This record gives sequence, C-alpha cells and structure tokens, in this order.
Amino acid sequence: MDPIDPAAHQTRWTWPQLLAGAIGAVYLVIGVVGFVLTGFAGYWSTTDSLLGFMVTPFHNTVHVVIGLAGLALATTLARARVYGWLLAVGYGATFVYGLFAVGESWDPLGINVADNWLHGVSTLLGLLVALGPVARDRTPTREVRAGNRSEP
Repeated sequence: MDPIDPAAHQTRWTWPQLLAGAIGAVYLVIGVVGFVLTGFAGYWSTTDSLLGFMVTPFHNTVHVVIGLAGLALATTLARARVYGWLLAVGYGATFVYGLFAVGESWDPLGINVADNWLHGVSTLLGLLVALGPVARDRTPTREVRAGNRSEP
C-alpha cells in the first residue's frame, strides 16, 4: 500500500474475486455444518448425509480448508485466479475419481452421485474464476510521487 496516496490503488472487487469469496464462504459453512452432524469421531465413516451429500469428518476438514482458502485468496484478482485453478484441478481430479468410485466398497471417501455432481460443478466454477474475463477500468490513474504532489 502506498503510504503517500492509498486512494491511488484499485479497491474495487472484480466478479472473479466475489465468486471466489462466495464459493469459499459456502464451502466453509458446509464444512462447519458437516462437523455439527458428524462430530470428529469416525474420520472415514460414511454414514452421515447433508442434503443428499455424504459427509465425513474428512470431507468436513477438506471443506473448511477450501472455504478458508477461498476467503483468503479472494483478496486480489491474481489470488482469486489461483484459487480458481486449485478448485478446477483438485475437484476435476476428484470428479474423475468419482466416476469410478461412486458406490464402490473400496472408496475411502464415500463419494455418492450427488457428491460427484458437486465436484463437477465446483470444477466448472473454478475454471470460471480462473479464466473468466474481467473488464479493465479505463479511468486514468494519477501517479503520485514524493515531492510531486498537487494539493486541491
């Protein structure tokens, strides 16, 4: 932050930042509510369900971490783009894994069809955050340097 003129920096949030923050907030709430349902015991247990999605303490931990990352990385456009790529790659891989693992007894994650759809949607949202176009502000900015300040 420029100590001379903090107003010279862009403070407007872009839509990818807002979307990254919203995705982060949703995942954080899902993780916390999931912990309310499952508690912390049986880390890999797949007996609990939240709105049709299988939840385990492991899932809840992942959701809380993804949620906190989304909130933290939404602070700048570049960081929001990184978050988008993390969502796209991580949930894309989980989606592909789920294509083979749904309903299988060997699946330690307990992914069901609803989970896999959510992973696919999260992948697409991540790509949207990572690659979505942003209109650049064409308003000229005033360059401020020490000793070259104009007072109104």
